[in-house]
Amino acid sequence: MKEELKGKKFLITGGTGSFGHAVTDRLLKEGAGEIVIFSRDEKKQFDMAKEYGEDGRIRFVIGDVREYRSIRKAMTGIDYVFHAAALKQVPTCEFYPEEAVKTNILGGTNVIDAAIEAGVKKVIVLSTDKAAYPINAMGITKAMIERISVAKAKEQNGTVICRTRYGNVMASRGSVIPLFVKQLGMGQKITVTVPEMTRFMMTLEDAVDLVLFAFENGESGDLLVQKAPAATIDTLAKAICEMKGFDPEKQIEIIGERPGEKMNEVLITKEEMANAEEYEHFYRILPDKHTLHYHESPQSHIKNITESYSSDNTERLDVDGMKRLLKKLPMFQ
Repeated sequence: MKEELKGKKFLITGGTGSFGHAVTDRLLKEGAGEIVIFSRDEKKQFDMAKEYGEDGRIRFVIGDVREYRSIRKAMTGIDYVFHAAALKQVPTCEFYPEEAVKTNILGGTNVIDAAIEAGVKKVIVLSTDKAAYPINAMGITKAMIERISVAKAKEQNGTVICRTRYGNVMASRGSVIPLFVKQLGMGQKITVTVPEMTRFMMTLEDAVDLVLFAFENGESGDLLVQKAPAATIDTLAKAICEMKGFDPEKQIEIIGERPGEKMNEVLITKEEMANAEEYEHFYRILPDKHTLHYHESPQSHIKNITESYSSDNTERLDVDGMKRLLKKLPMFQ
């Protein structure tokens, strides 16, 4: 892996977020030649520039994935792209679905088209479990950019376009874990939507492992998914309370589900599982090979799969298991 990364030029859209920081750290450690952080928030870029000091391998570019010219200009000379820019808050996308379309669908398409035009070797499009059987605007828009990614992969043979799909990335921007910790620190009760609701639990390092697995192994049209445990929101809240020295029985308030939420999340649909290759820590879902001329398309063997890969049927963490995972986060060390 190290030799493949050494000296190469990377662009990370939405690069000032939690994932951008984590993957930048890893790429620098592995000897990347240049990392372009592309985002529209000058304050976050300023803060990130101070954090990384005088490392000349990092370059900051202000721009917006919604504007093709700005992302196309940033692509010049780039070898690999990690597309992480998105509107990802479910309630926000529910109330502003047109904005979600502009960023997640049209912006994502701009990134892919610009990469193809610039001759980028590979684009990795970061997606979410909300895109599997989507019921909310955020999931629908991410599902659409996944479909567009596959279509663009079929249209040309130059740039490799593959996707990764995540569950909940613990303590990332907008995650519920920092909110729970903040509420306890302010003497407030933790606000839990539905205690029985389940979510996948991944660390930022797991997320970086997944995109680097895609970087090394992903072929055009592939979907790469990392295996992950899950926990109920009640288990998560109790674990955080106990680790911060609070009594869960007195410190948790039930407020009911938010608009667009699911009880359980799906990382791989039943239909996708029928076309999946299983590795020790990952799944690789191969793209559908059919064309509009269905009768001329290659025939594929359909496996008899009866269920999806969801937060309801993966490894389930108890409170102690959740604590062990939380201890990997800086805020609990």
